Amino acid sequence: MSKIAVFFATGYEEIEALTVVDLCRRAKIETEMISVTGEDSVTGSHGIAVTMDKQFEEVDFDSLDMIVLPGGMPGTKNLEAHQGLMEQLDRFYKEGRGVAAICAAPSIFGHRGYLKGRNACAYPGFESHLENAKVSENSVEVSEHVITGRGMGCAIDFGLAIVERFCGKEAAQDLAKGIIY
Repeated sequence: MSKIAVFFATGYEEIEALTVVDLCRRAKIETEMISVTGEDSVTGSHGIAVTMDKQFEEVDFDSLDMIVLPGGMPGTKNLEAHQGLMEQLDRFYKEGRGVAAICAAPSIFGHRGYLKGRNACAYPGFESHLENAKVSENSVEVSEHVITGRGMGCAIDFGLAIVERFCGKEAAQDLAKGIIY
């Protein structure tokens, strides 16, 4: 069974984070919500607090197939400021393991050099941070083991792209149909 982790920092975009968790769990992908704050509950950019499954220090990164970063402000900046997470993200990228980010969070991938020559998208105004990428206005871009999404309104497309990566196109289509998307 595939296993992913969605990382939560104070100020994350609630819809982007929880849509991925919901869709992936519906698809039977083991999905953990991880706090990088040291707290068991993390509050998003719109004041919604969510209880986490684990703290960053409790994560077995070797058991994960993908790291997922939701956007939101200041959530994206808070994720990028977490040195341990950035070290793991770099390792996943270098090993060809899955990395995914939506909204403002693809800027982290740009800053770390992951997007060179890749198709990528981000929230409008963050395109300049997608360093050396082929920037698109598509709702989601999949480039090998790197997935980027544009923003909250694209959260279902982003989540379904992750489901497709691990469960196949037919499973993602069936899930989309099941949620009346």
